[in-house]
Amino acid sequence: MDNKALARLRLPVFCAPMFLVSGPALVIAACKAGVAGAFPSTNARTIDELDQWLGEISDKVSADDAPWVMNLITHSTYGRLGEELKLVAKYKPAVVITALGSPKPVMETVKSYGGLVFADVVNLKLARKAVEAGVDGLACISTGAGGHTGFLSPFAFISAVREFFDGYIAVGGAIADGAGVAGAVAAGADYVYMGTRFLPALESMAQEEYKDMVVAADADDIVVSAAVTGTPASWLKPSLAAAGFDPDSPGEAAVRDYSGGAAKRWRDIWAAGQGVGRSRAKEEIAEIVDCLAREYHAAAERFGKIAARG
Repeated sequence: MDNKALARLRLPVFCAPMFLVSGPALVIAACKAGVAGAFPSTNARTIDELDQWLGEISDKVSADDAPWVMNLITHSTYGRLGEELKLVAKYKPAVVITALGSPKPVMETVKSYGGLVFADVVNLKLARKAVEAGVDGLACISTGAGGHTGFLSPFAFISAVREFFDGYIAVGGAIADGAGVAGAVAAGADYVYMGTRFLPALESMAQEEYKDMVVAADADDIVVSAAVTGTPASWLKPSLAAAGFDPDSPGEAAVRDYSGGAAKRWRDIWAAGQGVGRSRAKEEIAEIVDCLAREYHAAAERFGKIAARG
């Protein structure tokens, strides 16, 4: 299960794992449409439910579809990792993406069946540590990303990482159309990590009010703050206001909590990235991917014509 799984992608896109948003329906639809479907293990409230989700995904995503991807928290305070790794060994996702901690705890399990390990990183220090740990790829979270965000330009991030890493790079942050995907690939990325564009999909688990807010919003409706979870994240201003925060100045950083206690904050306060203005309707995943494909190929054709002039 090496790069042959990723070779089945119609577009070089990962439908990024979104907390309380990505579930089996979204993952399956993404894979069927030709992009990698990912979800965070924490979206399943119990290990039994996670087992059921993985069974459903494994049954419905065929060897001809794009691969499905699992996102695991590896922070030392997260107590469910050991049980989740047993399910990883059982269901063998093509790619496991680690977040909020070192990728080392998952390496042996994933490598044992030939899977790939990507590490979610927000700066060069973390990227170097992940490369030293032996990851196959990096999910470089850049400025403009929804949820927990980075602060580097995607172009600067890709360029700097390519100085010391020749593995896979998936870059995320404010990329919400096919032209952005083409631009990221031209800059040296292998894949784009795209979440917000898929948030209002019909297959998404997001509340309908959340989807409506995303459809109505644009980039000016996003604010970055650590006041909600203790980690800088991109939030929709109207949802902050509804929860009693000043949307323009949400306040001091909250206490970090990776044990699951922060789930209510994410249910009541909604995240999105700077690419939020690209979604103008609640659509099926297949429609979104078709649109991305048209934009991607049009951008590639335009780039080819411009390059040919030189």
